[in-house]
Amino acid sequence: MVSSFFAALLDFAFPPLCYVCGKYIPDAGRLHLCSACMEFISAPSSPLCAICGIPFDGAGDDHLCSSCLKNPPSFDAARAAIIYDGPGKDLIHAFKYDFKIRLRRPLALLIVENLSSFVTSWRPDVIIPVPLHVKRLKSRGFNQAVLLGEVLSREWGIPLARRAILRIRWTEPQMSLTAELRKTNVKGAFDVPDAEVVSGKRVLLLDDVMTTGSTVEECSKVLKKAGASQVLVITIGRVS
Repeated sequence: MVSSFFAALLDFAFPPLCYVCGKYIPDAGRLHLCSACMEFISAPSSPLCAICGIPFDGAGDDHLCSSCLKNPPSFDAARAAIIYDGPGKDLIHAFKYDFKIRLRRPLALLIVENLSSFVTSWRPDVIIPVPLHVKRLKSRGFNQAVLLGEVLSREWGIPLARRAILRIRWTEPQMSLTAELRKTNVKGAFDVPDAEVVSGKRVLLLDDVMTTGSTVEECSKVLKKAGASQVLVITIGRVS
């Protein structure tokens, strides 16, 4: 009864509002996203590519896409919590570019809600966030993948290794480049300074959005070279 009273008091003093539209949510839960906005935030659904996770049109079973058949990636599997559009895209953009760090919690909890069973089946030993170059880190003030990783580490009980992989070379923002230029842009940009951190480990590589997969592919290459036994890629959003 006491806890219910304080919960009601907190709701009165700090009414739970939807992170997207600002609407009051009577039963906000942990996400603080209203049902109207959640209708426009969708998770990738089968059929998907069994490796890279890109969704296919139509119905049927999961299978490999032509790209993964032709050039199998260095990572073992990749999955995203939501499709990168609508309110979900707006949340990610506000988190990453508008410095709304508080959004890390609902975004991380979307990952937990949609991907926990998939992640658990892989039994990862460590969470490794995709790093920023020190120049961009100083400019932005935070690494969005690290902030997400801190929440996921607590939720899943998996250690977070913040500096297991480093970005050793400056790269241009991927969003402005073609698919081919994205590959060359990140080539040789990452390094694992201490192989013992990943050697023999099942790694959960964490990033915010997956488009062509060039960044996580390059990270996966150096992680496997350093001895990682498996690399599972998890992102909030997936460009379909």
